[in-house]
Amino acid sequence: MSPPRRRKAPDRGNARRRSAPQRDFWGSDATNENPVERISPADDPTVMLRSLNSPPLPGRETVAVHYFAAVAEKASSLAIALAAASDLLDLGDDEPLELA
Repeated sequence: MSPPRRRKAPDRGNARRRSAPQRDFWGSDATNENPVERISPADDPTVMLRSLNSPPLPGRETVAVHYFAAVAEKASSLAIALAAASDLLDLGDDEPLELA
């Protein structure tokens, strides 16, 4: 039995490497100047799914529609929770938010 072959490491010259442009991950002072729009929850998070009609799954359309609707409602509830936790949920106030 022969020993396993060693693979050569690819040549990684400096000419290949390009540094990515440096960006501020959390934004900058310019991004804080704009007022943040509040998020209002959708009345029916499944309306887009229903507009696409039932999925082409012969014999399983009803079940698939049910599961797709459940996923859309869960995603909507999580988005509402995140908006509320970030104090971005629209509770009927007409004032734009000012970030400090």
